[in-house]
Amino acid sequence: MTRIGLISDTHGYLDETVFEHFKNCDEVWHGGDFGEGIVEKVKGFKSLKGVYGNIDGTAIRSEYPEQLVFMCEEVKVMMRHIGGYPPRYNPETKKELLFHQPQLFISGHSHILKVMFDEKLQCLHMNPGAAGKDGWHKTRTIIRFVIDGKDMKDCEVIELGSR
Repeated sequence: MTRIGLISDTHGYLDETVFEHFKNCDEVWHGGDFGEGIVEKVKGFKSLKGVYGNIDGTAIRSEYPEQLVFMCEEVKVMMRHIGGYPPRYNPETKKELLFHQPQLFISGHSHILKVMFDEKLQCLHMNPGAAGKDGWHKTRTIIRFVIDGKDMKDCEVIELGSR
């Protein structure tokens, strides 16, 4: 069983309560747009997987890829910052989803929290919304969930407060 804390669009701001919410997580996954100083804070706390976002500079882009495909237990995961959502994926993401056929697709960018299943691709899509203060979102959000073998379960949306 792997407990995951999912976060995105921090834009250089990390609410200290995230550490409390993710204290029992095994890994933190970041959907891009880290911003300055976030990588170091999270890596000092938990194992970190992530992708760079459109605001991220050279340092983050040299450490994190545009797209990440990996296995977590028996679940194939694909992560991209800019991806869209079922069935409105951007063309590059749609191509990659069809090629890799993940069971879980993680994205960020929109600052819109979404957890929805794509029946056609048989893939769960998660966008944790935005945890930072920059952007047009009204409420900062993160997600906590569990992967147990091939099961994805115990999904919790956590509101961090107003932007």
